[in-house]
Amino acid sequence: MVVTSVGFGSSSQTDWRDERAEWLESVDGLVKARGARVAGRILEDVSEYARGRGVPTSGRTPYRNTIPAEQAMPYPGDLEVEDRINDHLRWNAMAMVVRANKRHHGLGGHLSTYASTLTLWEVGFQHFFRGRGPDQKPVVPGDQVFFQGHASPGIYARAFLEGRLSTEQLDHFRREVAGRGLPSYPHPRSMGGFWEFPTVSLGIGPLHAVHQARFNRYLAARGIVDTTQARVWCFVGDGETDEPETLAAIRLAAREHLDNLVFVVNGNLQRLDGPVRGNTRILDELEGIFAGAGWHVLKVLWGGKWEELFSAPGGAALLDRLEGMNDGDLQQLTILGPAELREALFGGEDPGLGALGATLTDQQLHGLRRGGHDPRAVYAAYADAVAHRDAPSVVLAQTVKGYALGPNFEGRNATHQMKKMTPEQLRIFRDILDLPVSDAELADGLPPYLPLPVGSVELDYLHQRRRALGGLLPRRPATPAALPVQPSEAAFADFDAGSGTHPVSTTVAYTRMLRSLMRDPGIGPRIVPIVPDEGRTFGFEVLYSEFGIYAPDGQMYTPVDAGVQLSYKETATGQVLQEGITESGGLAELTAAATAGHTWDTAVVPFFTYYSMFGFQRVGDLIWALADARGRGFLVGATAGRTTLAGEGLQHTDGASHLAALAVPSCRAYDPAFAYETATIVRDGIWRMYGSGEECFYYLTVYNEDHVQPAKPTESGIPGMSVDEAIVAGLHRVTAPAEGLPVQVRLLASGPAVRAAQHAATDLARSGLGAEVWSATSWKQLRDDALAVEQWNLAHPDDVRQTSHLVHALGDEQIPIVAVSDYVSALPDQLARFLGGPFVSLGTDGYGISDTREDLRAHFGVDAEGIRAAAERVADRGESPWAGSQTSASTAPTSPHTVRPKRSLVA
Repeated sequence: MVVTSVGFGSSSQTDWRDERAEWLESVDGLVKARGARVAGRILEDVSEYARGRGVPTSGRTPYRNTIPAEQAMPYPGDLEVEDRINDHLRWNAMAMVVRANKRHHGLGGHLSTYASTLTLWEVGFQHFFRGRGPDQKPVVPGDQVFFQGHASPGIYARAFLEGRLSTEQLDHFRREVAGRGLPSYPHPRSMGGFWEFPTVSLGIGPLHAVHQARFNRYLAARGIVDTTQARVWCFVGDGETDEPETLAAIRLAAREHLDNLVFVVNGNLQRLDGPVRGNTRILDELEGIFAGAGWHVLKVLWGGKWEELFSAPGGAALLDRLEGMNDGDLQQLTILGPAELREALFGGEDPGLGALGATLTDQQLHGLRRGGHDPRAVYAAYADAVAHRDAPSVVLAQTVKGYALGPNFEGRNATHQMKKMTPEQLRIFRDILDLPVSDAELADGLPPYLPLPVGSVELDYLHQRRRALGGLLPRRPATPAALPVQPSEAAFADFDAGSGTHPVSTTVAYTRMLRSLMRDPGIGPRIVPIVPDEGRTFGFEVLYSEFGIYAPDGQMYTPVDAGVQLSYKETATGQVLQEGITESGGLAELTAAATAGHTWDTAVVPFFTYYSMFGFQRVGDLIWALADARGRGFLVGATAGRTTLAGEGLQHTDGASHLAALAVPSCRAYDPAFAYETATIVRDGIWRMYGSGEECFYYLTVYNEDHVQPAKPTESGIPGMSVDEAIVAGLHRVTAPAEGLPVQVRLLASGPAVRAAQHAATDLARSGLGAEVWSATSWKQLRDDALAVEQWNLAHPDDVRQTSHLVHALGDEQIPIVAVSDYVSALPDQLARFLGGPFVSLGTDGYGISDTREDLRAHFGVDAEGIRAAAERVADRGESPWAGSQTSASTAPTSPHTVRPKRSLVA
């Protein structure tokens, strides 16, 4: 091995900087002699050895730009023209927020985030971000940009200069009710042809960006879409990195070599209340985190003038001084006056440092820019990032929050909350930007918008650059792609027939259906199964062996079950996305797949299957993002319910996910009891989402309790409605009253409670009480439909009244109802207001506990005995079986231990 020799000497003989240079040169020799991979391993061993000898090693590099100014390639754009465009962008972004809050106090908005990020955005817009082409069909694969949410006014300002938004729309910033306004943050729900990704719920943008980049590679590997030229850009606030989701998937990005991904961290060193890391440095911390995770790290800390100072006599001492500053100190530099700033940077006894400071006028000193405001430095980092191969890149850019907004804004702790500017502050800002706005135009505190004149050099340049890069951005096709074909009926036929005499859980039946769909010659390749590290619980090993788990490097080992028929198979073209132990990652992957009809003009059908308990309450924010993104797909809560997952207890039993699902308007939530219901719902969902184009996603719960699956009945029990139609609408009859008995009570149930209700109906018949059993496949669909009908009837009093599916199915008769599920009683409670007769809700209120299914159901009062007892009393007296309630059990004492148990499990 050839390694450059390194000299050692005392501080009096050899400056430490010379030694450092020689050490760095030795690394170059090591890389040249042995290659980067071997060199990396050796250096890791050296670092570990040093730590063992008590030497602290942070993994960080000096607090300087990664790419020195002298090594940066020439800037390809016209900086003077771009500066004038930027001045207009700064002004219009400010004007939008200030005008909105002048007219409507407390409306909100943010000025300072965009002020700190403008250069980071504009270097991308002018030279890197690839558009979709001249129309809504992607002529070339465009880039996907996850915009930092609080900077949205600046993106609107750019769209205004491009002619995409009007002054009326800008004047309706944060006022969407009238239909003319702009949403506060990026999301495609009300601007479906503009924004691609919802990002402002901090942390979810970065998580989604990683999985979007990964899903893009998956699409290419499986030959569905050529995404090889597309890049994902994610803009992140440095304070946002405190959110666990922000950094949760960065190791995945490195492990799968996602060099199609670039993170840009806006290091303005401030969060909402103060410094991100007042006593340390956040960008040093992030450098260690990203480098340790395997990312290519690029620091853009100082502008070109700073770099010139570092290279001048005395510059090393200046760099030493900056190296000794924490983020609180660096933030303080922003607000100091010339004399104080000079003293902070160049004061003291070092004559070389003082001499260096004397070369700068006060104006030059004040004009020193952080790296994130220097387009040359930013361009150099971006160019390096897009050229880097085999690993994702992160650009750590140091900026100033509120940059150029004036002395009352720049670097102040309160700058994030500042929404207004006085006429005097507006004049100062105008003068900083040197814009043609008169004092009279600012006197009322309503700054005018400044478009670029038609035919101006600036406007022509703006459009020319976007044409060269493939078109305007952000932009999203408003209508998603449909599936080229629908699945064949054969994919569902077996499930309509039932399981004969063989007990099968609905979870296993669902997995078999998924396998059947994946084998379908038409739709099969477009099925995207997604699962956390729980697949064997759901029977997914059959999918692993037959279709393979997606792994970009393939399987570089021999699995321990290689000789078994259902072996664990990873492959570069695998169809199953196995996420590891992360429901959040699975939801992010689902969202990437569920929006492919928009982002890639190619429909795929994702099924994300996971433990029901770890769904809505753990990743509810990501589910909202899926809805905001107008995603289409299936969310499947397996091993669902509070009593069905025997023995698992509190942490693993779900009694509330269907209740949480009520709050998401575009979610169609179903709790089927039988395999034929599951198949009917999935078949309807594929057609509804990918055939007719309805904007929704499905939440489906399936259970791990084995029982004989019945065949689909031939009648729904509802006049004029087929069984399939009734299942999809949310309610169909599965058991009629015993022969000769009138209907005296109705049992509405979902999931495993349906079979308990059927047993209760049999017991009631023996005592002469006629009961019919209805499978409530979707409490949510019943409520949503009834609510929509109620609202329509209120709004149209002179028209013929509409009838909800609930009333159409059950009629106007005042027959008592007992409604029961494996979830809290509030879930069926929601229907009571729409039905006139006595109504009792049974559910699994309280905390989950461990025991057998039989004893747990008795404990919660949702077994056949509990249902029978409730039915007898409500049918006999027309009231709730719980003292003091006439219509619902929701007013009963809340403790299941004292009121509901039939056989107490508590001493």
